[in-house]
This record gives sequence, structure tokens and C-alpha cells, in this order.
Amino acid sequence: MEVISIHHPHQLNKLDYPELAMALGYFDGVHLGHQKVILQAKKIAGEKGIKSAVMTFDPHPSVILAKSTQHVEYITPLKDKIHLISNLGIDYLFIVHFTREFANLLPQEFVDQYLIGLNVQHVVAGFDYSYGRMGKGTMETLPFHSREQFDFSVVPKLSSKEEKVSSTLIRSYIRDGETEGLPSLLGRYYTTSGTVIHGDKRGRTIGFPTANVDLGADYIIPPLGVFCVRFFVEGRWYDGVCNIGYKPTFKKEQSAKPSIEVHIFDFDQDIYGQDVIIEWHLHLRREQKFSGIDELVDQIEKDKEKALHYFEKIRV
Repeated sequence: MEVISIHHPHQLNKLDYPELAMALGYFDGVHLGHQKVILQAKKIAGEKGIKSAVMTFDPHPSVILAKSTQHVEYITPLKDKIHLISNLGIDYLFIVHFTREFANLLPQEFVDQYLIGLNVQHVVAGFDYSYGRMGKGTMETLPFHSREQFDFSVVPKLSSKEEKVSSTLIRSYIRDGETEGLPSLLGRYYTTSGTVIHGDKRGRTIGFPTANVDLGADYIIPPLGVFCVRFFVEGRWYDGVCNIGYKPTFKKEQSAKPSIEVHIFDFDQDIYGQDVIIEWHLHLRREQKFSGIDELVDQIEKDKEKALHYFEKIRV
């Protein structure tokens, strides 16, 4: 997949690109609804004998358009989004740097410069997609703005358990710790990537060494507590339990942000500095303060047993 970053105003030439069937959207999460849009563009590209493309934006529009300084957390930061879209077999990914100037384009200007101007022959978007200043352009106005230069397809709402599959719904699932329900929305378990860093090294002294992970990107983080997770490092997946929290049993003062520590089952390697992936499965319990180390160790043993049973069960 060829990745093309665009800064407005762009100097790209229509003749520099093949004819394209393009999916439009922000696509945070690349969830099942997004995949339906993207794969429809891929299908139409195949039928027409042209190339498939996706156009997305970075950063999130709310970062630029919000009146107050807003910190946005992502289901899929840009690096993850690129990886997931590439795995869908798309030919071109256009990433438009979202600015106020870009946001102020009239709907017709957006279509002229970013669709017709990039040799788009077919547009695919969800039923609620909007474009141009204040989102005044919609899938109902697209036929007018197209100047009869391209065709388009509207992908209807995708629902799961009578709820619209959306990034907003997925964010609420993550924040509420309902990670076991995410595959029905994402088509996969939620994952976060990061790097193993040095921590307190207290886990090894009580028989439960942990990998302390710095996510290094603006992911939405599940709530404090203990989770069943899978952990990818050095080309392999391992089962484990992860604690997100402030370690109240050992620390009186709360640190600026919670630590993310994974006890990896059947694992004894030095992985400091390694890039890793955490795949979030089941929320076992909330973080709690224990009266001492013995009570903590007893609870960690119970957490481990529950996690081992969980992974054994889902593999049956």
C-alpha cells in the first residue's frame, strides 16, 4: 500500500494517480462498519479494473475545531490505522493533515480538490459521512458536487445487538472495561502497542515479574484494574494478566499516570526496550489496596488461575 501525506493546499496532479475507487472517513478503530466501507471500495475497484484507495485525516478534527484545548485519545492511533488498512489490501492511503484552513473548504472545493483532483472515479462512504465547512456536504449533496465526474455508493448503518457499530460505542466499551465485547464491534480484540520500560522491579521479588509498558501513543486506556491479556513480543503471543493502576498497596502518593504492567505466563526473558502489543480480553476486577504483601500475592494467584481458566475456555 502506498501512503501519501497531503498538506493543504496540495500541489498534487490528477494525472499522477491512476483511476481510484476511494473510501472516505476518519476510521478511528477501523471497526466492522469501517471495514464494510473500505472493502466496498476495494470490491468496486476490482469490478471496474481500477485501484482502491482510502482517504483519512490526522489529527482528529476535534483537536483543531474544539474551542478549548482538547486531548483526544484514539482507538487506533495513526500508525495502527495505517497497519489495519494495509491489511485489508488497499492500494493507496491518503492522509490529509487536518487544519482550520482545510476545514474551511466549501463542500464543492473539497470535492474539486480532493476527489476530482485526485482522479477519483467512485466514492464510497457511510450514510452519515459529511464533508466541507461545518459538514454542510452530505451523501445527499454529493451527486450535485460530483459534477458528474464520479459515481458513488452509500454504505448503510451496521448494527450489533441493535446498536450502531461506531467509534463512540467502542470508546465507551473500552472506558467501561467491557473489552470482552469488542470483537463483535471491531472484528478483533482491542490492542495497544508500546515499549517495555524499567519499573520498580517489585513484581520479581514476590514471584510475579512484570513487563512495565509505556504505550507512547494516545490510546484510550481501559479502567484501573486487572485484565486477562495476550502479549506479543519477539514474534510470539503469550497469555498473561495485566494490572492498570497506581499500586496503592506500595505507594501512598498517586503518580501522574497509571502504570501498565503485564505478568506473562511461562516467560522468563529480558525484553527491556522491546516493542510489544497488549491484546485486551477480560476485565477481572478493579484495582484495590491490600493490607500487605501476603494478601496481594494470594490475590494475584487467584487472578492468574482465573486467567488460565479463561484462556483455556476460549480455545476450546
